[in-house]
Amino acid sequence: MMRKSLLLMLLALSGRDAWAAGGAVHSDPIAPVILGVTGILLFALAGRYGARKLGQPSVLGELVMGVIIGNVLYYFGFDFIVVLREGTAVFDMLGRMLDGVPLTEAARQSIGQPAYHQVLAALDGPHGGDLLQVAQTVDVFSRYGVIFLLFLVGLETSVDEMRSVGFDSLRVALLGVAAPFLLGFYAARLLMPELSVNVDLFVAATLGATSVGITARVLQDMGWLRSRVAHVILGAAVIDDVLGLVMLAIVSGIVVSGGVELGGIVHVVVLSAVFLVGAFVLGPYFLSGTIWLLRRLDIVEAKIFISFLFVMVLAWLANLAGLATIVGAFTAGLILHDAYFKHWGNHEEHRFRIKDLIAPLEAILVPIFFVLMGIQVKLETFLDWHVIAMAGGLLVAAVAGKIVSGLGAGRDCNRLAVGLGMMPRGEVGLIFASIGKSLGVISASLFSAVVLMVIVTTVLTPPLLKWALRGGDCEPGLRRKAQRGVEPDNVDGS
Repeated sequence: MMRKSLLLMLLALSGRDAWAAGGAVHSDPIAPVILGVTGILLFALAGRYGARKLGQPSVLGELVMGVIIGNVLYYFGFDFIVVLREGTAVFDMLGRMLDGVPLTEAARQSIGQPAYHQVLAALDGPHGGDLLQVAQTVDVFSRYGVIFLLFLVGLETSVDEMRSVGFDSLRVALLGVAAPFLLGFYAARLLMPELSVNVDLFVAATLGATSVGITARVLQDMGWLRSRVAHVILGAAVIDDVLGLVMLAIVSGIVVSGGVELGGIVHVVVLSAVFLVGAFVLGPYFLSGTIWLLRRLDIVEAKIFISFLFVMVLAWLANLAGLATIVGAFTAGLILHDAYFKHWGNHEEHRFRIKDLIAPLEAILVPIFFVLMGIQVKLETFLDWHVIAMAGGLLVAAVAGKIVSGLGAGRDCNRLAVGLGMMPRGEVGLIFASIGKSLGVISASLFSAVVLMVIVTTVLTPPLLKWALRGGDCEPGLRRKAQRGVEPDNVDGS
């Protein structure tokens, strides 16, 4: 059944034939969008199924599926994929056209050689408008997906728990950001001396990311989620995410300002602080006032509407402050919780939590982002030995930097397990890379190298972490219990 579905979608997504057939039978302009988005979701489902079948994270399957269809269908000349592979460069081209730049010159400036010829040929066809419409919709959906993803990450993160994880997690987090950043910066300088310092900074910031979701899933599957090593890893990963988002804001500000200036850095840090402090101070009042105004709604309606409104307002304000929208989404998740909805009774007795209501949106939209990121990986760039060297150097810096972070844990802790638990970049690394690509600071070949680093670190983490945890937890006594066969999850490691 899966093979038949894939074959049908492969035929349905055929460039000229699919769009020509669609133009002959439909009169609703939304029909091509339905076809394109549904096709991407089906491929995402196939990738997720395959990854879980192999015991790998779902994000990995979606990403790999995007790489496969993006390169295979491109090889066969599918116009839809030709446009999607260029990402936001196509929309930059349209912006230049609106500014008066001729079409060919706008395409050359935005997309570059030799891809712009293929993009122009695809858009010059009878269904070029449909292609642009679908590409724009897919891009918007993927951006919404990232916002909801970071919102849910923040929603599942407790500020109080972040304060109580201890100095071990803080030290691991600081090392987990600083070591990969420094190694990544010098690796980029060594391997890509022709590129600007802005590129090196963005690559280094991408290496500093950590995907807490992948490590949490491995620890849960192994029954170690309540152990002390899990507390150290997850606490450090959460702090790492916050530091990474601040670093992303600083680096993005440096890129936009056009240079490394102390004044620019201070400006970004001050804006970040004002936004975060303002969000945490004024956010609860905004929520309380909005809930009072909408108190006559059903509890499900209130949670959906207010949550959606709150995350979008903070995402927009973050962008207004010069930060990434995902910073606002993550902040909204940290602030919002079910206890605000006390007007409808005890929140613990509510039928649905905020997470339960938002999760379906995330489940539909996030896979579109991962498949789209995979589609934009151009495997032909790896025919250049320089790109292979870049990918190898970044991978070494990424792995070594996170393993070094394990030294921040206590002496009686399984430092290797902590370092390996911090290693996967997953969706966070992809988000950072995609922002760099949209800012024009990360080229197509460098983006492919970064995505390869994300894939490898994500694949290596589950087996290596399982192997490292055979040595026990963060306490010598627990290690002896593990050797005698006692279930680690039954031990209170706090």
